[in-house]
Amino acid sequence: MTTTAPLSQGKRWLWLMTTTIVVVGLDQWSKVYAVAHWKNAPPQSYFGGLFQIQYAENTGAFLSLFAGLSDNARFWVLTVFNGLLLLGVTLFLFRSKEITWWTFLALALVVAGGIGNLIDRARFAYVIDYWVLQAGSWRTGVFNVADMAITGGFLMMLPLVFWGDGDKAADGTPNEPAKAEGQ
Repeated sequence: MTTTAPLSQGKRWLWLMTTTIVVVGLDQWSKVYAVAHWKNAPPQSYFGGLFQIQYAENTGAFLSLFAGLSDNARFWVLTVFNGLLLLGVTLFLFRSKEITWWTFLALALVVAGGIGNLIDRARFAYVIDYWVLQAGSWRTGVFNVADMAITGGFLMMLPLVFWGDGDKAADGTPNEPAKAEGQ
């Protein structure tokens, strides 16, 4: 499978379902584990402080963005709007005629991670986070498996932002796929 050939509808369903089941399954399992073993426990540090376990209940979004909003506003912004956004991205994944494997996988990771965190918001009105990375004065926010999938998906899309997907010529017209000899 190449990274630039469009995916069939059947393969899209298969890959989105597989990605979602794996990411959401690992995310939700790890959160159950975090609640059972790390909630109310002191932070733990490994590898000289590089990797830390620090249980947190994040009422906001990335880096606690929107945490200061009222409960009602947070519900509408972080649950309803995020749910609609995830639905929109999912529809795009299936309606786009020219989506490549790489773009599809990147967006599927974002959707799957978003679903994992949306489940927390719907159940608890907060997201369970538990991991931190730190190197010297550099430190991440507290994150979880769903956040890693979302971040991974966005990082996969960075080359597309800077260089495009390679499917268009300089004038914007689609490149024709290479033909096998004898065709």
